[in-house]
Amino acid sequence: MIYKTNDGLELEIVIIRKRNKNIYFRVKEDLKVYVSAPMYLSSKSIMGLIKENEKDILKMYEIAKDKAKDNDKFMYLGKKYYIEFKDQDGVTFDGTNVYVKDMQELTKFYDSEVKRIFTEEVEIAKKCFSHLPEFTLKFRKMKTRWGVCNTAKKTVTLNTELLKKEIPLLDYVIVHELCHFFEGNHSKNFWALVAQAYPNYKEARKKLRY
Repeated sequence: MIYKTNDGLELEIVIIRKRNKNIYFRVKEDLKVYVSAPMYLSSKSIMGLIKENEKDILKMYEIAKDKAKDNDKFMYLGKKYYIEFKDQDGVTFDGTNVYVKDMQELTKFYDSEVKRIFTEEVEIAKKCFSHLPEFTLKFRKMKTRWGVCNTAKKTVTLNTELLKKEIPLLDYVIVHELCHFFEGNHSKNFWALVAQAYPNYKEARKKLRY
């Protein structure tokens, strides 16, 4: 089913009927509009509701379109690079491109950089603290947290997605988690401790939406 917007853009509509009372619109990375609609609602009524909500649907379409464009890009330390496949060993960069043999090699590079850079930055951050306990540093991809400090197990886990951010933002997360060894919750004392090691923590929090 095709819906034509006021600007002449043709959107492919996929209707999914469910036993729900409300209607929901989503635009996925394939740029199709997915409509979850009640069983009783006719296709004509659905198209009418799409027309009523065209402005919001177009906003979702633009967001999905931007995400789709980013699929051929590689985020590294706060910069986006276009991925160019080239018959070579290793990974090289210029101002706008990253050159690599295949995606497997790029993933391997990413994982090795996580271990190298995160370990180096943690060692630097340790110098901001006295009497810091010995702990194990771990890395994994997380959906809702940038970092986790488990004081009982003496572990600090950093989100591998941080490699896509600028180094100062990574440093903030490290400082934040190390402070939890001294203050378990986010009390005034905790933030005072964070401020001693990372004075611009509020700006970093805003950028990370921490």
